[in-house]
Amino acid sequence: VQLQASGGGLVQAGDSLRLSCAASGRTLSRYAMGWFRQAPGKEREFVAGISWSGGRTQYGDSVKGRFTISRDNAKGTAYLQMNVLKAEDTAVYYCATDPGTTIWSNARSWDYWGQGTQVTVSS
Repeated sequence: VQLQASGGGLVQAGDSLRLSCAASGRTLSRYAMGWFRQAPGKEREFVAGISWSGGRTQYGDSVKGRFTISRDNAKGTAYLQMNVLKAEDTAVYYCATDPGTTIWSNARSWDYWGQGTQVTVSS
């Protein structure tokens, strides 16, 4: 399974961005997908996850109400819509996938990872 994250960039506080994670190599319709982020000097942090059907989602406390995860299984792509961005959202964002039904908040539980995309929010 290969994951390609894209959509990062430099924005102002209060702006929005949408990240995409395109998967290839295997049918992912039965895989959970997730987004994590890692700022310099910090551990990788769970941002959001979505079940294979899209019926269940889960968010980290710091992004609830601002970020929305979604997926399009026909396109093999997951998305992270980020609104009302804050300076503390600045990080490298990674997408991950796992062949199971559980949305893990622990990064070590995810099997496959993309390369990351930088999001920088200036205040």
